[in-house]
Amino acid sequence: MFRLWFKFQQASGLFFTSMFAARLADQFLLFVVPLVVYQTTQSVALSGLAYAAETLPRVLFYPVCGVLSDRYSPLRLMQLSQIGRAVICVLGLGGYALFGGLGWVVGISALCGLLTTQGFMAREVMLPQIFANARFEKVQSISQSVNQTSIVTGPLLAASLFALSNWQTVVGVAAVMFVGAELSMMIWRKGNKTPIAATDDNPSWGAPFKTAFGHLLYLPGLKRVIGLTASVNLVFGITLATSAAMVTGLHGQSEEHYALLQTIGAVFTIIVLMMAGASRMSVGMIGLVSFAGVFLGGVMTALSPDYWLYMIGFAVVLGFDGMFNIYIRTIRQKIIPARDYGKTTGVIILFNNMTQPIAGLLVGLTASLEQTSWLILGLSLVMLLGGAILSLPRFQARTT
Repeated sequence: MFRLWFKFQQASGLFFTSMFAARLADQFLLFVVPLVVYQTTQSVALSGLAYAAETLPRVLFYPVCGVLSDRYSPLRLMQLSQIGRAVICVLGLGGYALFGGLGWVVGISALCGLLTTQGFMAREVMLPQIFANARFEKVQSISQSVNQTSIVTGPLLAASLFALSNWQTVVGVAAVMFVGAELSMMIWRKGNKTPIAATDDNPSWGAPFKTAFGHLLYLPGLKRVIGLTASVNLVFGITLATSAAMVTGLHGQSEEHYALLQTIGAVFTIIVLMMAGASRMSVGMIGLVSFAGVFLGGVMTALSPDYWLYMIGFAVVLGFDGMFNIYIRTIRQKIIPARDYGKTTGVIILFNNMTQPIAGLLVGLTASLEQTSWLILGLSLVMLLGGAILSLPRFQARTT
C-alpha cells in the first residue's frame, strides 16, 4: 500500500495535493452549515432541512456534470470548479456583510456543492486516463485515502477557527484553499503531460442522456449496484444530517466534541481504506463487508446511550461507507464503456445519492431528538431489507 502510494506521489503528487486542498475546503463548508443552523435555531428539524438544501443541488446536478465531463476537457472543468467555488465564497461573504441572514451560509454551501459535483465528475473521468496502467481498486483506495485525510484535518481546523472567530472566517479560509488547489493543479499540469481529453464529441444534448439511461437499463449488474448504493446512502445521509444535533443536543456535548467525532470517523475510515487496499479481498467481498459495517454502525448510532458509543457507531458508518465506495467505483469502471463513463456515472450517482437529501428531509419531519434516533434505526433496517432483497438469486438474475 505504501509503495503504491509513493509511486503515485512521485507521478502525481501535486494532483493529489490539489485534490486534498479542494476537499479540505469542502469539509470546512460541510462542517459549518449544520452546526451554525442548529446553534442558531436549536431545531433538529431545521438542521435536517439545511442539510437537504446543501446536498440536493449537488445530487440533481450529477447527470449534467457527467455529460459535461465527457464533452469538454475534464481538466478545464476541474479548474473552473475550483476557481468558481472560491468566487462563490467571497460573494456570499459580501452578501452576508451587506444584508445579514442565516441563508447566506446555506446558500454558499449549496452553490459550491454544484461546482463540487462538477469537480468530482471531472476527477472521475480523469483518474482512469491518468492511471491507465494501475489496478483501479488500488487507485480508488488511494483516492479515498486522500479524501479521508482531508476529513481528518478539516473538522479540527474548522472547529479551531470557529472557536477563535466565526463562520465567516471558516468560509474565507475555504476560499483561500480553493485557490491553492487550483495553483497546485496548474503546476502539476506543467510537469505532467499525460493526455487528458474529452471522450465524446456528440453535439446533441439529448443523445448523451439517452445513452446513459440505456446503459442503466441494459448493462448487466448496474441496476443492482444502484439499489445497493442507494440503500447504503440512506444510513450515511441520516448519519451526517443528524450528527451535529445528536452530539450537541441529545448527548449535550460541545463543538469540540463534534469536531472530535468527525476526526475519529475520518481516522477510522483511513484505517479501513488502507486495510482494503492492502488486502487480497475480492471486489465482491469488499462490497459485502462494507455493507454489513454500515448497517451495524447505523444501529449503534441509533441505540447509543451516550456520546462515546455514538462516536464508535458514527466512525463505523463513515469507515465502511468509504470502503463501499471502493467497491461501487470499481464495479462501475468495469461495467461502463470508457467513452460513456462520465454521462453514465452522472445519472447513476443521481439515483445513488437521492436518498441522502431524502434522509435530510425526513429529519425535517421529526419533532424531537428521540424521534431522530428511531428514524436512524428505521432507515438502517430499510437498508438491511433492501440489501437482502437485492442479493436474492432471483433478483440478481433480473438485474443482470
